Amino acid sequence: MSEAEHAKSNVLYGMVIDLDKCTGCTACSVACQAENNISFLADDSNKVRSITWMEIYWLQNGKEYPDYQFTYLPRPCMHCNSPHHSPCTFVCPVNATRRDETNGIVSHIYPRCIGCRYCMVACPYHARKFNWYDPSWPQTMETMLSPEVSTRMRGVVEKCTFCHHRLLAARARAYLDGTELNTVTYTPACAEACPTKAIAFGNLKDANSDVAKLSKDQRAFRILEKLKTEPKVYYLSKHQWVHKLGDKGLSA
Repeated sequence: MSEAEHAKSNVLYGMVIDLDKCTGCTACSVACQAENNISFLADDSNKVRSITWMEIYWLQNGKEYPDYQFTYLPRPCMHCNSPHHSPCTFVCPVNATRRDETNGIVSHIYPRCIGCRYCMVACPYHARKFNWYDPSWPQTMETMLSPEVSTRMRGVVEKCTFCHHRLLAARARAYLDGTELNTVTYTPACAEACPTKAIAFGNLKDANSDVAKLSKDQRAFRILEKLKTEPKVYYLSKHQWVHKLGDKGLSA
């Protein structure tokens, strides 16, 4: 699809995360792991090789008590929407990662991936993980895996997909009901699990949607927006120091 055709699309899925509501409970991260069949290591303290699609960062303002403040920042894939390309899709030599120009979701085709990790280097948000080991789960947990999401083999890269399989299921139901496919809405696992409703998801091009309205909020900002990657994940915070850290980068 050309750049002009991409601009004409009336569907652009995005996410808004309210950091003033986030309590750092990690329910979104756990729900993501369960929903998408993300394997784990026997010792997950090895953060260099563990896999987490929804990383929870801890930001602090660097001041002493009583002026000390901190916040949590959940970070999924940003599903960058820069006009010409997303950084990861541009560098992939085998076209294993691509952006669906009809809805803006950046996907990864695991059987096509050769594990070169160029996409990991290109991503300024560190949102991609390399699968160092064959996926494994305790025997009792193997019966709880989702049949809608394929497990990933050793040697490939994986990342957040905005629960793309839920979109496909919603479109299938809409087709059977005779509903217009471009009006389909769905909720990713992270947004569904958040106990404080800090995560909103929907069509950014639908002016009446909650996510579109929140993205225009005066508290809204995007991480590393100066790179012109046009991330489709917005954050809300009333604290300016959080906005400044979001532009300079992430600190765990």
